[in-house]
Amino acid sequence: MTAPEDSTGPAGTNHTSTPDTGPPGGVRRRSFLGYVVAGTTLVAAADLTMARPARAAIPSLPQVPELYDLEDLQTDAALPTSQLITIEINEDGTASFALPRMEVGQGITTSTAMIIAEELDLPVEKVTVTLAPARPELVFNQLTGGSNSTVSTYTPIRVASAIARGALLDAAARQLGYAVERLRTKDGVVIGPGGETLGYGELATLAASPVTEVVDVLLKDPEEFTRIGKPRNRDDARLAVTGRKDFTLDLEVKGAKPTMLCRPPTLNGSPKRLRNKKKILKMPGVKQVAVVDTGVAVRATTFGQCIDAIRAMDVVWNDGPVEGESDQTILARLKKAELPLAVPEVPLLAKTVEERFEFMFRSSAALEPNCAIADVREDSAEIWAGLKVPILAQQNIAQALGMSQDQVKVNVVTGGGSFGHKLFSDAAIEAAKVSQAMGKPVKLMWHRADEPRQGRLHPMVTSRIRATVLAGQVLSFEQRNTSVVTDFSHGLGEIITSTIDEAPTEVGKKVGGLGFSQTIFTLTQELGYNFGVVTQLLNETDDRFNTGSMRNIYSPDTRVAVELVVDRLAAEVGMDPLEFRLKHAKSAKVRKALEKVAEEGDWGRRMPAGFAQGIAIHQEYKGATACLVEIDTRPETVNRRIRNAVTGPRVTRATFAVDAGLVINPQGLKAQMMGGFSDGLALTLTSSVHLRDGHFLEASWDNYYYTRQWNIPPRFECFVLPSEDRLPGGAGEAGVAASAASVACAYARATGTMPTRFPINHGKVTFKPKSFVPSVPESPTNGLKFTY
Repeated sequence: MTAPEDSTGPAGTNHTSTPDTGPPGGVRRRSFLGYVVAGTTLVAAADLTMARPARAAIPSLPQVPELYDLEDLQTDAALPTSQLITIEINEDGTASFALPRMEVGQGITTSTAMIIAEELDLPVEKVTVTLAPARPELVFNQLTGGSNSTVSTYTPIRVASAIARGALLDAAARQLGYAVERLRTKDGVVIGPGGETLGYGELATLAASPVTEVVDVLLKDPEEFTRIGKPRNRDDARLAVTGRKDFTLDLEVKGAKPTMLCRPPTLNGSPKRLRNKKKILKMPGVKQVAVVDTGVAVRATTFGQCIDAIRAMDVVWNDGPVEGESDQTILARLKKAELPLAVPEVPLLAKTVEERFEFMFRSSAALEPNCAIADVREDSAEIWAGLKVPILAQQNIAQALGMSQDQVKVNVVTGGGSFGHKLFSDAAIEAAKVSQAMGKPVKLMWHRADEPRQGRLHPMVTSRIRATVLAGQVLSFEQRNTSVVTDFSHGLGEIITSTIDEAPTEVGKKVGGLGFSQTIFTLTQELGYNFGVVTQLLNETDDRFNTGSMRNIYSPDTRVAVELVVDRLAAEVGMDPLEFRLKHAKSAKVRKALEKVAEEGDWGRRMPAGFAQGIAIHQEYKGATACLVEIDTRPETVNRRIRNAVTGPRVTRATFAVDAGLVINPQGLKAQMMGGFSDGLALTLTSSVHLRDGHFLEASWDNYYYTRQWNIPPRFECFVLPSEDRLPGGAGEAGVAASAASVACAYARATGTMPTRFPINHGKVTFKPKSFVPSVPESPTNGLKFTY
C-alpha cells in the first residue's frame, strides 16, 4: 500500500514521491506504509506486506533464477512479518535495533547500523545493533542464509528509520512552532529556521505515541546518501583482534561448567554403555557423566579435565550407518544414480565435448568450534549459542526436552564464522540434552577432532557436462550434478513449501513438484552464457551423512565444472578464453566484470613455463563476479617444504571484480570477497576429508587443509563495480564460485592437464590419522616448540 503521489515534502515526513526505478525482484518505490508503535519512547516499524514487487518482462530463453531466484524466495518469505522489525529512539539520543539475523563475521551489524544512521540522519556511532533472541512471531523472517540478510532487511529497516525521523520532526515542529517543512535534521539534531535545535534524545518521549498509528513515509533518494556506500571499519573489529569480543564460550552463565563428549569411532555411531563410569567420576575436576544419544558427556572444572576424562573412557559403541564405506564406495553409489545426458536435436556435423568431474566431501567447520551453553530446569530451559535459524532451534530443543516452545528461551550469540555450519542447531540441541540428563547448566564445546568426523560436511558430488559445437557456435550445454543428499531441514525447506506460490507462473512450472534440494539448485544456478539449449539438473542420493549448505551451496562445484568446459569450448573454436566468454556472456554485468579483471589483471601477458592465468565468472544473488588468477605449478613451488604443511601449486596473484548492486559498505564487501576467494582456493587445491572404513580421517585443523598463509596469493585486488541497481544484492557467498573456477582453469592451463577430481590433492594422505578410540587426542603441552 502506498499513499497518493501528488504530495511533496522533505524526506522522512508523511509525504510521497514518484516511483523509484529499482531492479527486477525488489521493492521499487520510495513511498511506504508503516507504524509509530505505542510506547513510552519512540518506536517505529515498517509494513511491506502490501508492497509486492512487480516482475520484469520475461527475457528470451531465461533460466529460472533470471526470473525468480533464492533471494526473491527468502525476501518474499520475510515480507509478511516486516512490520515486526522495529527501531527505538532512546532518551540519550541513540537508536537501538535488535537484528533478526545472526552476525557470524560477515559485518551485518555494521552495515545495518549504517542503513539506520543514513535514514535517521544520525551518526553511525549512535546506533546500537544487537542480535534478537528467537522470536517465533517472525516465522521465516529470522533465518540467516543464502546471502539474504541485507537484501531482505534493507527496505524494512530504512522504512522504520524514516518513520522514526518523521515522528521526531513532527514532535520538534510542535515544540518549536514551525511547520515540519521548515525543519531539517543533522547528526541526531533537529534544526529550526532560526538556528533553534532539539536533540533526538529530547524528542524521544515527545515523539512516542500512546497508540499504534499508521503513517506513510518517503525514503531518501540514493543520490542523497552520505553514509551508505562509504567504506567503514567493522564496529567489532578492535574487540575481535584484541580478544575482548564475547563469543559463546566467553559468556559467564552461572553454574555452567565446561562439558565435552566422547564420540563414536564411526560416523553417527551411538553409545551402548560406559564401562568405567566410577573411575571417570573419580578423576580430577570431573563433576558429572551422562550417556546421551550422540556420545558420553563429561562435565568438569576445565576443558582439559574433560579431555583427560574422555581419553580414559571405556565405551561400548553401536556401529554407525556407513560402517565400512569409503570414498570409492560412495562414488560408485553416485555413479549409479546419475541422470542421463540427452543431447537435443542438433545437426549431424556438430562436435560433442563431454567431461566428468568429482568433488569430494569437505568440512564446513568454522574457526569457532561447535558450542552452546544450556541451563535446563524441570519446567524451563535457556540456551545461548550461535544460531542462524533460532526459531527452529527453539522448536527442536523443546521437542528434544519434552517441553513446549514457550518454555525454551534461545539467545543468539555472535558467531566466529559459520559457512553454513550454524544453520543447524546440533550443538544447542546436544547441550540441552546433556544439561537435562545431568540436571546442571553446561558449557558444551566440540573438540576440533569432532568437527570433520561427526560434524556437517559439504556433500560428495559428481558433475557431468555435454556440449555441442558447430561452426564456432555452441548449440547446446547440459549439466547433470549428482550429490549425496544435502540437508535442508534447517528451515529453507519450510520457506519453499510456504512461499514458492509467490513465484511467477513460469517459475512455478519449472520447480513445481521438485524436492527441496532440487528447488534450491534450480533457484540458484545460472549458467551465464548464451549456449543454445541449456539445462542444469540435480539428482541426490544417500542420506546417511551429516551434510549442510556450505558457503555458496551448489555453486562452487557447478561453476568449476562449467568453466573448465568453457575453456575447452574456447579451444575447440580457436578463441582466446576471455574473448570467448565476452562473446557468449548473457549479462552486461558479467561482461563488465570480465573486462575489469582482464584490464587490471593483465590478461594475456607472457608468463614463464609452469605459470598460467585462469579466468572465470559467476552470476547469482542479483549480481555478478569475475576472477582472474595466476598460478605457479613449477616443481620447486609444488614441492616446497614447510613444516607440517601441505603446499602444492601456489596462486601468486588474484584479481576480483564484483557487481553486488547497491553496496552499503564497500570495505566490508571487499573483505567478504577476500574470504570467499580463500574458500574457493581451498576447495580447488587442498581442502577435503577422506572417508575410510566408515569414518573420516581428518581431525582438527592441523590435517584439514583449508587455505594457509603460504598458499594465499601475495597480491589480491578486489574491485567493486559501480552498479545501476538501487537495491543491494547478495554478497556473503558471492566470492566463492568464480574463485574456485578460475584457480581450476589456471591449473589446467599451467599443467596442460584438466583436473577432474577436487580438490586436486585429494587422495594424498600426508598425515598420520589421529586415533578414533579415544575420540580426541591428548591436550598439547608443547605449543611453544611450534611458535615462530
